[in-house]
Amino acid sequence: MSELDDHQLLAEFARDHSEPAFAALVHRHLNLVHATALRSLGQSHAAEEVASAVFIILAQKAGKLSARVVLSGWLYQTARLTAANYLRGEIRRQKREQEAYMQSTLNGDGEASSPAAPETIWPQIAPLLDDALARLGATDRNAIVLRFLEDKSLAEVGVALGASEDAAKMRVNRALEKLRKIFSKRGVTLSAMVIAGAVSSGSACAAPAGLAATISAVAVTKGAAASSSTLALVKGALKIMAWTKVKTALVVGAGVLLATGTATVTVLEIRVHETYSWQSRNANSDVLRRVPPQVKIAPAKYPGTMGAGKVSIENGKTMGVSQSAKSILATAYDQSPTRILVSGSNALPSGKYDFIANLPGKNREALQGEIKRKFGVVGRWERQEIEVLLLKIHSVHAPGLMPADPGHLKPNTGSSGSSGVGYCSYQNGSMLSLAWFLEDRFNRPVIDFTGLTNRFDFDLKWSESDYQHPNLPNLKQALLDQLGLELVPGREPLEMLVVEKVK
Repeated sequence: MSELDDHQLLAEFARDHSEPAFAALVHRHLNLVHATALRSLGQSHAAEEVASAVFIILAQKAGKLSARVVLSGWLYQTARLTAANYLRGEIRRQKREQEAYMQSTLNGDGEASSPAAPETIWPQIAPLLDDALARLGATDRNAIVLRFLEDKSLAEVGVALGASEDAAKMRVNRALEKLRKIFSKRGVTLSAMVIAGAVSSGSACAAPAGLAATISAVAVTKGAAASSSTLALVKGALKIMAWTKVKTALVVGAGVLLATGTATVTVLEIRVHETYSWQSRNANSDVLRRVPPQVKIAPAKYPGTMGAGKVSIENGKTMGVSQSAKSILATAYDQSPTRILVSGSNALPSGKYDFIANLPGKNREALQGEIKRKFGVVGRWERQEIEVLLLKIHSVHAPGLMPADPGHLKPNTGSSGSSGVGYCSYQNGSMLSLAWFLEDRFNRPVIDFTGLTNRFDFDLKWSESDYQHPNLPNLKQALLDQLGLELVPGREPLEMLVVEKVK
């Protein structure tokens, strides 16, 4: 049985319902499927359920797969899509256990200036691998899956791809070079050789003992013996696979129309915005901790959401919901939006976006790379003299500005504050904190000219009915009456972030 190739085993199962044939397929490919799911989900029990669903899908489609299909590549893609469906469902129901993914940190600055052991490189690329593979063409992806995820020889890769061993070697090398470029754009700069070694050693993950037999017994029934949760997973994955196939057909069809259009042809561009499991109505630190490490910018799932905001947690991990491109730039470059100058009226797209950057480290650099890829812009620092607002003392006897409570001044105690429609409150706050708040509201750089270095408690209130259109005159008057501070127009040299189209 083991001497038969994948398609011979599939044909035998489809024709005779041969359980030994299907068991041989499961035994041959289970490690690949299980490791792919485990990389995405981080939980062994979830990876096992995804693996079971994948082989049920294989059993259902056994008689329909073309002989041209590379089964290893097909199983990898099916595992990736099924894992994504699992994760989306779990987050939607908010039943996922909270656990930290990939807590190892990047080594140094990410440069491969000297040889490194594959096990030290793997934590850098593991969070990015599946997304990078998804960006490759099917043949390149199949070559990587066969050569490194299933540890096939170049001769075996050639047989699977219908090519010679030399052609397979060239294909693998080209695919590795494409991976290298993708990783580089994500802030991880490594040689193709280092990537090959890390993927080969790091992705090796044996499935639990006995899992193959369990999955075979369930899958050969084509789901009849599966649990309701696994069947739901199968159904969802099949829908995703069907839609992915439809999208591919649409792209190919549009290409044919463009290539053969001797008459006037109107091609309607169909934009399908993929949504992700981490996208929600509000930025959520729990999501940052729960989902696999990644860096993405996507059209906002709920573009009309007001005040959805941004959130950050340890190690620079951050996400934002319904944000402008300029706001994402501000996060990536750690700069106030009011101190960003955009070169050209059409340099940045309009609309709202959701974003996430929750890698083990270097999230700002990775987000900058994603901005460059998504929006086609980069930022550079330049000192310019611009119009600002100067925060100055008007009265030293204002009732609302009080020295911070001694209880708030304990060592390692930071400031805390909140703001909303018609109010701003701080405990143990600095004048710099207040200046940043005012800068956000007035949409102009605010410079602290008070000279006050102490910490303060204050509750600033003013009449206002709409956060999106703040009553700035009332806010200025409340600042004067309650805190004894005033905002005075001026010009000052500031370090600005100049955003330009990539040349």
